[in-house]
Amino acid sequence: MKIFVICAAALLLGNLSVSQAQVSSKIKDVLGKLGTSSTDSTKKATTTTNASVSNSPVTKTEANNALKQALSNGLQTSIKSLSVQNGYLGDAVVKILMPEEAQKVEKALRAVGMGSLCDQFITSMNRAAETAVSEAGTVFVNSLSKMTIQDGYNILLSEQQNAATNYFRTNTNAELTTKFTPVIESAMGKNQVSTYWTQLTTAYNKLPLSSKVNTDLTAYVTQKAIDGLFVKVADQELKIRQNLGGARSTALLSKVFGWVDSQ
Repeated sequence: MKIFVICAAALLLGNLSVSQAQVSSKIKDVLGKLGTSSTDSTKKATTTTNASVSNSPVTKTEANNALKQALSNGLQTSIKSLSVQNGYLGDAVVKILMPEEAQKVEKALRAVGMGSLCDQFITSMNRAAETAVSEAGTVFVNSLSKMTIQDGYNILLSEQQNAATNYFRTNTNAELTTKFTPVIESAMGKNQVSTYWTQLTTAYNKLPLSSKVNTDLTAYVTQKAIDGLFVKVADQELKIRQNLGGARSTALLSKVFGWVDSQ
C-alpha cells in the first residue's frame, strides 16, 4: 500500500474573514509518499473484528507499515485541526496564554481595565501559531521516511500509549523549531503581536512599583505552537491504540493493532 502522508498549506490566518471552505481549499495533497510493501487492498475498511485477527501472524514489515499508516492519518488530522482559524485559540487545551513571566503584566492591566488589550495580544499569538503549524507537514514526512522497521516495531509494542508521539518529539523538535521560527516571526508581524506587546509593557511599566519584563516572544510562541501540536498527535495515537471511534479503519490496521492487543 502506498501511504499518503501529511498535507500542509501555507495558511495565513491573520485575516479573520477566511472561511473554513477557503482554508480547506488551500490544504494541498500530497507533500510526500512513503513506499511500502503492502497492497491497495489494505485501504478498504474491514469488518473483521480484532478478536478474529489478533492471533494472525504479523511480520515486522506489516507492523511498520501499519504504524506509518496510523501515524500518517493522525498527524494529518492534528495539523488540519490546528491550522484553521481558532485551531489554537478556540481549544483550551492548546491555547497559547501569556508567558509565565508576563502573567503579572496581564493581572495588573486587567485590574486597571485594560483586559481587552490583553485579549488582543493573546489572540495575536494564537493566530501566529495557527499560521505556522502547517509547516509541520514536511518535517513529519521527513521523519516518517527515516523511521526504520525496528523503530516502528519497538514503538508498536511499547507499553507507553504515547510512544510514537515521544519518538516524533525527540526526532523532530529541532527541525520543527527551525521551520516554525521564521513563519511565527512573520505571522507575529502580520498579527501585530509585537505592537500589542509594546502597548502592554508600556502600560505596565507606567504602573507604580512595576519592574520591566523581557520575553523572547518568537521563541515562546514557537515552542507553545509545537507543544500544542504534540498534544494533538498524542490524542490521535491514543485513539488508534485503543480503537476509539473506529480509528482502525483498514484491514492492515485491524490486523496489526488487534495482534498488539493480544500481546
